[in-house]
Amino acid sequence: MVSFAQALSQNQIHLQRGKTDTLQVNLGLVCNQVCKHCHLDAGPHRSEMMTGSTVRQVAEYALRGGFTTLDITGGAPELNPHLPELISLVGGKLPRIMLRSNLTLLTGGQYDELLELLKQHQVALVVSFPSLSPSQLEAQRGKGVFGDSVAGLQRLNSLGWGRPNSGLELDLVANPAGAFLPPQQDAAQTRFREELGRRWDISFNNLFTLANVPLGRFRQWLMRSGNYQGYLEKLAEGFNPCTVDNLMCRSLVSVSWDGHLYDCDFNLAAGIPLGGQLTHVSQMPGPPPQGATIPISEHCYTCTAGSGFT
Repeated sequence: MVSFAQALSQNQIHLQRGKTDTLQVNLGLVCNQVCKHCHLDAGPHRSEMMTGSTVRQVAEYALRGGFTTLDITGGAPELNPHLPELISLVGGKLPRIMLRSNLTLLTGGQYDELLELLKQHQVALVVSFPSLSPSQLEAQRGKGVFGDSVAGLQRLNSLGWGRPNSGLELDLVANPAGAFLPPQQDAAQTRFREELGRRWDISFNNLFTLANVPLGRFRQWLMRSGNYQGYLEKLAEGFNPCTVDNLMCRSLVSVSWDGHLYDCDFNLAAGIPLGGQLTHVSQMPGPPPQGATIPISEHCYTCTAGSGFT
């Protein structure tokens, strides 16, 4: 297998930054689930959590950096008590805010005030729903999660998310359950839309099918099951040079729970800092400059296999 660097070179591609307009914020590694595909090894056993002071530094950076999108993730970002403060600090000042959720916390009843705040600021929700099969979904995310996820989608629909002309965007994310690439996105979106609508009257805006990244807990599973090398080769064989222009690392900068900057959430998981040098968000005057070189490794094949990574 050729390295990712060799694959870029063979296709005469130099991976560098375009205009950075998205600030992604990882509020912590604490999560109520222990998903088998998690590249961050998030779960109830983790304690890493962004502090209030760092949240405020992130909000200040979001505003001084002129970002157009704030992308909030985790772990389960709902478990960080400073999430409402972050939303309030940037809401109405940035054109777009996204929150990534596993559905089972946000819609469980204990976060009704947060949902009202998210609705007030028209926060787009990006939620995990990897399969229409209960057994496949629960093999990946845990027993009982399928029913909770369906109920969660219905609750969000009742509040307006995913409904036509509501202004409240609801997107689904589907990851494969094992060491293989995801299905073609358009076909999967059509199937999910038809099945969810027919069976539960659930509607949504977009479905994104994403490959699993060979890092964290998913890498551990690949190693234990003897699938690691084969999966890397499968990703490498699927390398599509047409995906490079739209890679998220070209337009996004990621902030870890401790306030340090990375070129993407996957480099964060791999411990590869922004531009190869550890920098705190409080020290960064603005977005990374256009033309800056992006550090790479073999996990980068994940974002360039097939249709790429949105």
